[in-house]
Amino acid sequence: MAHEWNIRPRSGACVVCGRKFEAGEECVSALFNIPETGFERRDYCAGCWEGRVDGGTPFSQWQGASTPPRDEQAGREPIAHETAEGLLRRLIDIGDPANTNVIYILAVMLERKKQLIERSAIPSEAGIVRFYEQKGTGDTFQILDPQISLDAIPAVQQQIIGMLGPKPDAQAGAVASAPTSASTVREPGAGPASAETPGPSEDQ
Repeated sequence: MAHEWNIRPRSGACVVCGRKFEAGEECVSALFNIPETGFERRDYCAGCWEGRVDGGTPFSQWQGASTPPRDEQAGREPIAHETAEGLLRRLIDIGDPANTNVIYILAVMLERKKQLIERSAIPSEAGIVRFYEQKGTGDTFQILDPQISLDAIPAVQQQIIGMLGPKPDAQAGAVASAPTSASTVREPGAGPASAETPGPSEDQ
């Protein structure tokens, strides 16, 4: 697979008609597996999705309410310190394979906090690639699940605490809440922990 980590933001307009989504408008997001370039995300208004003629069967699809673009939200909500999600985004942007375990455990933490929703999963040579959606922004996170052994998880949690640095108790609690049971290490080929059957959903 060309990329084991990636972030795909929800577009601000329908890929077919080009109309900008209004805040709270129901839209359909779909992932298409393009052999030449890998996974591609496309966002549709409800009408264009129903009348879609661009062909191709999506690997995964879901329905949700549109939210303002991330840059608009950032302008309203300045971040005083690096959060678990901020660290996850930064490490994905760096793309260093040495951070594979940290990236996955951060994603699991955010899933437990209901900030990320797992939408799909697909086996790869390096493990399992899982696709998460950020509930607030609609961004899609492509995360490699390296099938971490249980005895390795505490060391990864301590590594995350060190990366986040001194933070308020709530931040430390978020790291401590990362699962340390077999629920974290899923069987090879296992689907999403919160898997949905393919097709538009209302889980928002």
